[in-house]
Amino acid sequence: MAEARRVALKRVYDTPAPEDGMRVLVDRLWPRGLSRRAAAADLWLKEAAPSPELRKWFGHRHARWAAFRRKYQDELAQRPDILRLLKDLHRRSTVTLLFATRDTTKNHAVVLRDLLERKRTRSSR
Repeated sequence: MAEARRVALKRVYDTPAPEDGMRVLVDRLWPRGLSRRAAAADLWLKEAAPSPELRKWFGHRHARWAAFRRKYQDELAQRPDILRLLKDLHRRSTVTLLFATRDTTKNHAVVLRDLLERKRTRSSR
């Protein structure tokens, strides 16, 4: 049986590593002060990011985290093509979702990873 791969998370500013596998930047805006070479992103998937309106509304306020998760999941449900692409990439290799925000526990990449891993668990049953 094949070893289950996890979807990894990493700040785009952190040093790339071979174990990152396919590095996918999931921010709508390019990270400040970072060259494309330094980012070492294999794919920039802007469409996977929350809408500008949702991103601004959330503003990384922890009190809005639960509502943000639900609203972002609703947005992603309207874009099944994005989830299909990420699941396909993940089937082929390790995928590391890259993000720029300082908060490593409450950000959109966390929601996206959790959604992809939940869907993968359901489909493997």
